[in-house]
Amino acid sequence: MTTQLKKQSSHRREMYQRAIVESFIKLDPRLMVKNPVMFVVEVGSVLTTALWIQALVGQGEAPTGFIGAIALWLWFTVLFANFSEAVAEGRGKAQAESLRKARQDTPAKRLKGEARDVQTALSKTEVVSSTALRKNDLYIVEAGDILPADGEIIVGIASVDESAVTGESAPVVREAGGDRSAVTGGTRLLSDWLIIRVSADPGQGFLDRMISMVEGAKRQKTPNEIALNILLAGFTIIFLVVCATLLPYSLYSVGAAGQGTAITITVLVALLVCLIPTTIGGLLSAIGIAGMDRMIQRNVIAMSGRAVEAAGDVDVLLLDKTGTITLGNRQAVEFIPVNGVNINELAEASQLASLADETPEGRSIVVLAKEKYGLRGQTMGTSEKAPHGMHFVPFTAQTRMSGVNFDGTEIRKGAPDTMIEMIQSSGNAVASDLKPTVDSIARTGGTPLVVTRNNQALGVIHLKDIVKGGIKERFAQLRKMGIKTVMITGDNPLTATAIAAEAGVDDFLAQATPEAKLKLIREHQTGGKLVAMTGDGTNDAPALAQADVAVAMNTGTQPAREAANMIDLDSNPTKLIEIVEIGKQLLMTRGALTTFSIANDVAKYFAIIPAAFASTYPVLTKLNFMGLATPESAILSAVIFNALIIIALIPLALRGVPYRAVGAAQLLRDNLLIYGLGGLIAPFIGIKLIDMLLVAFGLV
Repeated sequence: MTTQLKKQSSHRREMYQRAIVESFIKLDPRLMVKNPVMFVVEVGSVLTTALWIQALVGQGEAPTGFIGAIALWLWFTVLFANFSEAVAEGRGKAQAESLRKARQDTPAKRLKGEARDVQTALSKTEVVSSTALRKNDLYIVEAGDILPADGEIIVGIASVDESAVTGESAPVVREAGGDRSAVTGGTRLLSDWLIIRVSADPGQGFLDRMISMVEGAKRQKTPNEIALNILLAGFTIIFLVVCATLLPYSLYSVGAAGQGTAITITVLVALLVCLIPTTIGGLLSAIGIAGMDRMIQRNVIAMSGRAVEAAGDVDVLLLDKTGTITLGNRQAVEFIPVNGVNINELAEASQLASLADETPEGRSIVVLAKEKYGLRGQTMGTSEKAPHGMHFVPFTAQTRMSGVNFDGTEIRKGAPDTMIEMIQSSGNAVASDLKPTVDSIARTGGTPLVVTRNNQALGVIHLKDIVKGGIKERFAQLRKMGIKTVMITGDNPLTATAIAAEAGVDDFLAQATPEAKLKLIREHQTGGKLVAMTGDGTNDAPALAQADVAVAMNTGTQPAREAANMIDLDSNPTKLIEIVEIGKQLLMTRGALTTFSIANDVAKYFAIIPAAFASTYPVLTKLNFMGLATPESAILSAVIFNALIIIALIPLALRGVPYRAVGAAQLLRDNLLIYGLGGLIAPFIGIKLIDMLLVAFGLV
């Protein structure tokens, strides 16, 4: 534990040292001009530095020490703002370094043709560098190999160690043909072999894109960030014009009043810097970078800052029932025969229809038939029962059924409405007790699967799923924030209604198809809503591309990952709720610090305005109710506070304002009370304390 703490301390020290160096590098005007507020402060720093040099070598407009102190603290203001951004970027760069270690130049066994088995594949390979692989090339990996490139498995099933990318030590199974067919370069194969089709050219792989995003090389400002920058630039221009007009006004006032001294350039620059919103201007970039960093800490890679921001504005959450709202892996708990069918007959038919079904539900049906009814495992090849072998019919989202054909017998299992329609279309009558049995299971939140043989109903399989603990409370919190939750499920409406009521969602889409998901998203977006959803399959890709916040599972297919604007490395669908909370926290932090920044300018008026004009208009000394010692100490105290408050707020900008599940109106009231009132009061206290210290140490 002590060694780990020492490593963390050493890493933190290195990060801060690097951030200090970066703070000076960022003084480059070509970089500073991207932040109009801090660019104006830098120009003011250069101007006051020139005035200080003039005072050193000749006649200055004010005491040399005063001009030098103002110039020094203006430079500190710029450096502190750069430091906040550099620290935020440094945290991301540390993550990028660990990702770089996963990305390495490795030998690849490229195939010189097609192959469906390991012996044929190995006889057609040539060993090349991973950088020589191009999109659509085929390569083979065996146990112990590092995967040289991102790709889609086309042959094989194997165990893969993805800890280099996800940080999760437990191996995962990847296989061809399903929603878990995508693999990432830099991961290690632990067992068996795979033939993989490359999905990205060198430099454009998943790890490369992650590193670019994490380092901020491709970080673009979000629409809200751009809008806020325009607002801050507008404030800056207004105060620049105001301060520019104060010099001729001061010269005229001194002549007209016949007393006092004209305001100096140094004081005007100090006034300008204190009046423009330097606090939020210096922290704005760090807030955005830190928001993306919080995503990374939760193993979510946001492909753009816009996606993180959109997560905070989401109005509708589309949540898959299985794995998100429920624990998933529905289990068969009961066979219920209909129309006088023997239960063993139903169990055997259910087992045969599920032999090739590799889903957890399919395996549980086989296990139930074996354990409860003593049915031995069946062979899928030729046998006494099926002399000519068995032909299995896979499940699809369109047919919503699966089954087996052998020797003139057709066994099917599937969704009740689909199966009843099939029975009726074949001219057979539907058993009178079939629909009541289906409805009874559905009303309890279970999932009924109807089993037929040669288009005659044999009975119903009862699949049961469990709603996750605490999920209802989380949905209640989202509702308080004005977010609508919609459960997406392939279940029939009765089952969906029961689970929706138990989970506490606002709405549900039953018997969902890819087309229905896409239609639902578009309907919400037409009404001006922002929609978030998760997905992992190729059939989810159109809906993911349409959603405003689209989170793809890292275990998902390549089309799903390319359509999404976020990737969850842990492949945990429930994390969508956390992503929305992080987005909300980003917006809350930006709003809170903007409120604080604008509010804390008020105290600076009372510090600098009397100091600048009291010699001409003595009545203005009444505004100096803080009792600041001298005009010089008042101005210097305001400038010092203006710089130090940026450093003081860096931890809050990086950590974020604590997230609370409350409505927008209450959030606004709380922000105005805490950060508005706090921003109003804190500068009065801070400026007075600094003034007292300056006097105590004889610095003014």
